[in-house]
Amino acid sequence: MAKTKKQIVGDLGEGIVCNYLKDKGFKIIERNYWKSWGEVDIIAQRKGVTRFIEVKTVSHETSDFVPHETKFNKNEPNNVSCGTTDDFRAEDNLHPWKLKRLSRVIQTYLIEKGSNNVSCGTSLCDDKGDWQFDVAVVYLNIENREAKVKYLEDIIL
Repeated sequence: MAKTKKQIVGDLGEGIVCNYLKDKGFKIIERNYWKSWGEVDIIAQRKGVTRFIEVKTVSHETSDFVPHETKFNKNEPNNVSCGTTDDFRAEDNLHPWKLKRLSRVIQTYLIEKGSNNVSCGTSLCDDKGDWQFDVAVVYLNIENREAKVKYLEDIIL
């Protein structure tokens, strides 16, 4: 089955975030960890802390909204938005039911890998089983081949 435009944009955003994370010293452990009750986009590690990362990608090609802080036209001033809603933030799409599903998937992953806030005996976490949930927002302009990543760390589930 062919991927939808939304899926293609989402995959592109995840790839951009992986490159961003590698540039920041992260090691990518896994992508698209899937269970029937949910999925984690990226699992990465840095400084002994396992990061479960949800990626939200916004593209003016697939959305009616363009975030206010994003500049899509090189000739426009930074404070001009091309969208209809200047308040829209992609990270606001993390609804309570989505956070609950993510929490369950993260718990499953930690149990499978032998960690539930205890020593896991693998390189995925340190002796305290440290982990956190992060959100990466990617603002894309596919036409101009530009992307901006906003990385939000240690979000409470």
